[in-house]
Amino acid sequence: MRLNVFIRIFLIIASILPIVPNLAGASPASADSSISSWQIKWETEADRLAAPDQALKADGWQDIQASEPAVSKPEYAVSAWIRIKLPEIGMNQGVFFRSIYAQNITAFLGGEEVFRSERKYWFDLNRVLIPLENHDSGQELVLHLESQTDRLGLGRGINISDYQDLLRLYAKFDLLDIILGSAFVFVAFVMLVCTVFLDRNQLKSWLALCFIILPIGGILFGYSPFLYTFYGEYGFLYQGMFDLSLYVFLPSLMIFFEQLFGSGHRGIVKHFRRFQIAYSIFGSIALTVNWASGYALQQYYFFVSVTCIGIIMLAQFILILIILVRQLWNRNIDSIILSIGLAVFAAVSVAELLKFYASSKTYDLSWWKWGLVAFVLSLIVLLGRRISYQHKLIITYSRDLEIYNSEMQRSEKMEIISQLAASVAHEVRNPLQVTRGVLQILEKRHDIAPNTENFYQLAIDELDRASTIITDFLTFAKPELEQVDELDLADEFKHVEGIIVPLANLQGGHLEMSVPRSLRIMGNSSKLKQALINIIKNSIEALEGSGVVKIWAYEEREQVVIHIADSGAGMDERILERLGEPYFTNKTKGTGLGLMVTFRIIEVMQGTIKFKSQKGVGTEAMIRFPAARYVETNAKVSI
Repeated sequence: MRLNVFIRIFLIIASILPIVPNLAGASPASADSSISSWQIKWETEADRLAAPDQALKADGWQDIQASEPAVSKPEYAVSAWIRIKLPEIGMNQGVFFRSIYAQNITAFLGGEEVFRSERKYWFDLNRVLIPLENHDSGQELVLHLESQTDRLGLGRGINISDYQDLLRLYAKFDLLDIILGSAFVFVAFVMLVCTVFLDRNQLKSWLALCFIILPIGGILFGYSPFLYTFYGEYGFLYQGMFDLSLYVFLPSLMIFFEQLFGSGHRGIVKHFRRFQIAYSIFGSIALTVNWASGYALQQYYFFVSVTCIGIIMLAQFILILIILVRQLWNRNIDSIILSIGLAVFAAVSVAELLKFYASSKTYDLSWWKWGLVAFVLSLIVLLGRRISYQHKLIITYSRDLEIYNSEMQRSEKMEIISQLAASVAHEVRNPLQVTRGVLQILEKRHDIAPNTENFYQLAIDELDRASTIITDFLTFAKPELEQVDELDLADEFKHVEGIIVPLANLQGGHLEMSVPRSLRIMGNSSKLKQALINIIKNSIEALEGSGVVKIWAYEEREQVVIHIADSGAGMDERILERLGEPYFTNKTKGTGLGLMVTFRIIEVMQGTIKFKSQKGVGTEAMIRFPAARYVETNAKVSI
């Protein structure tokens, strides 16, 4: 079943992924031509050139091929000039630079400035679109680039095509990042609203996942070039949002992981989580100080927010992987789900990083976000499983509590009845015996004519019946087994059969008994016979004429099982549920004490009894006792 679920998830993801590049707008518009080569001239702080015409006349230009662009600047360089020979330009065309790595960009065409962009923050990826005219054919497009980052230059993908086509491509190129980030933020917002409906046990995991999904949206916003391209004046906010989102994401991930798999060996997860929270607070303070200083401390903040945080992330994912491998060894389904999501994210990220460095840092990382989506989906599935599991536990606990309450109420009733029964039995039995004796004396003193009703004997019979009821009360109140012996069920049933068969014949029914001699239990012979006679007597009375009562027994799983089934009228569910309750009976002359006493005797002998019945079909009682050879002691048992 679980394998089928994983296969379905995989097929859904596989069907979605092929359309992702089209949604992202990553495929270029049909280009009329593309730039295959250009020249670059590196500048130091000492030999800066002020104008493009001076740069064009200077020496030191290097040829660069579009197939192998150079974006890693030399250590001595602070800026660069780039010259591009434009091909034949048609009507209403433009040139689209998919990736220019620089903080400050100035573009000149025919000696005039046609584009300028300046950034104080350290986001160096730019997408630039410049309109062209027919008279620009054959001219040189000159770019001046400046950056304090490690990258400086042009990446792959310089296309010359219809300006309107390029404008549409330019507008939607990174739009999917914003849509995806907005989706994460919206999901997190909905989750926050839903927290009002959760209990305290679910709230921690729910909020931890919420604060994983929310900063992922901020990470997508802050990493995407879209906002920097169209709303570059707020770039410092986007970069700050990226850093703050990362500071929230990493500790939230550890909190969620700790909620799922615990604190780990010697609380390593808990200690690492506390360290991450402390470092995130420190990083947020460093970000604020860097803003306040006008990015004067950018070099130091870069070490805090990039170098150190990269090492911490590496350590975090290694720790998570180690714990997941340990959980996988124990075949934990939660760890399997999380491992799948993490494996997809790690595989996509590693593949992209390898491609990034293999392309001299000119490859744009784009697929990592889909790996992140897979990872978040695995977290959501985990949380859903946990909530479902907790819901099942609540239902189970509710049922157990209901059963416990019923048992407690029954126990309280039994205790009250026990106390009342003991009191009544001791106080009433003696007067009854005296009265019985007096009636017997009076019966002997008065001659009773033949064929007349003997009221003395009638009174004595009623006193005997009252005495029997009192005996049942005493048995129920204190069902002690004065002597516990190893009993052979075949012998016990043989004695019971001798007592009960006349009653069965009188009622028009008969008994069928099959009890092997190998079955032995620990108990009291007289009490066991009393319980069995009560049950068999009820079965015979339920026949209401002709019928059969079947009795058979066997040993099963260290227990001796006894079945007593009749073909009588049967009972409905309402009556069946109340069997054994004090004073409950469906007989016209019954007291309801016989079966109640039977339940108590079986309970004291460490047995259980269950009834099943169907109206018009009959009733079956199933009694279970521990087999004698599995009982460790035959000491006196009492309650």
